[in-house]
Amino acid sequence: MGVLENGAANNQNSSPTTTKPTKTSLSPDSMINLDQGDPTLFEPYWRKMGDKCTVVIEGCDLMSYFSDMSSICWFLQPQLGDAIKRLHRVVGNAVTEDRHIVVGTGSTQLLMAALYALSSPADRHPVSLIAAAPFYSGYKEQAEFLRSGLYKWEGDARAFEKDGPYIEVVTSPNNPDGAIREAVVSRGEGKLVYDLAYYWPQYTPITQPLDRDIMLFTFSKCTGHAGSRIGWALVKDKEVARKMTEYMQISSIGVSKESQIRAAKILGVLSEGCQHFRTVDSENFFEYSHSILKERWERLRNVVKNSKTFTLPKYPLDYCNFTGKYMDSNPAFAWLHSKEDIDWESRLREHKIIARSGERFGASPKYARISMFSPPEAFNLFLERFSAIIDNINGNVVA
Repeated sequence: MGVLENGAANNQNSSPTTTKPTKTSLSPDSMINLDQGDPTLFEPYWRKMGDKCTVVIEGCDLMSYFSDMSSICWFLQPQLGDAIKRLHRVVGNAVTEDRHIVVGTGSTQLLMAALYALSSPADRHPVSLIAAAPFYSGYKEQAEFLRSGLYKWEGDARAFEKDGPYIEVVTSPNNPDGAIREAVVSRGEGKLVYDLAYYWPQYTPITQPLDRDIMLFTFSKCTGHAGSRIGWALVKDKEVARKMTEYMQISSIGVSKESQIRAAKILGVLSEGCQHFRTVDSENFFEYSHSILKERWERLRNVVKNSKTFTLPKYPLDYCNFTGKYMDSNPAFAWLHSKEDIDWESRLREHKIIARSGERFGASPKYARISMFSPPEAFNLFLERFSAIIDNINGNVVA
């Protein structure tokens, strides 16, 4: 079967069924890293935008620590705040009215800020931190790395039975399995943080503007600009926003203004593209990125359907308010499950494929997370090698 990815990543206006295949530049012996969610596959779109996203910063610009002293988040550049509100309004994925915006160095720092804001030094014991398995592997790693006395990682929310205060992180769509999530634990002393990094139209249908007390977003997964290290929180409670800002002040004395100005410019271009969505002149980023991810998922499913061992999650069709049509999800990661009781991270590595074991997500090692963000040549080679693995398991090829 053919495994070469077509040229959709190089030609935005081309149909996936008519474009020419992209030849791989990797050698047959190359190690393929599908562990990281580095979204560089969106680079061709932004290259095509050319000077529309160019920002000129002179040597005398942005020298002060301070941006807007009238704002709780005093280091938030006003133009970034405006761009964030506009984009959420255009996409329709989150409520921004009567919300405080807190900017951070990616959503990773913002989560730590939220944990700081929602816990109390006066408590005798650290507050429990939980998330429903399979949970994003970074939550456990971040919480345990800091060894904070304010909170303690307690693992799977479904198995949580301790009394007392807790913080549940709800990731929706979920990383690693792409499922739409709500809180699992419902008790009076609980507080919720919603990680909505992937609640954008290229990954999942936008069914409603979410209205939660704390909602985290990240520039990296929205547009692909991971290197700018920009994230933002939409926070309902003024005191929580103030404490989150206090955490930022103590840990990094604010967030890079250069990155904020760049993010504001790019989010503005993104919003402009959304205004012309479904028109002849449309250069909408979400349409472009959705087409690439959709095609990759179709190709991976075509490989997996020949397997007697592997399965992938199935996602229901839902009406997307942004696109105005029914669509299914095309998550950033494939949550691959095997019927065989072996460590598939290790087995894939034997075939020079680096994936992330299900154990790191609070699940079985029979699961492995595969990034759908890899460069075209790496994704092509992955499908080629994975097809060979399946053929060997099925007994179609003599090992």
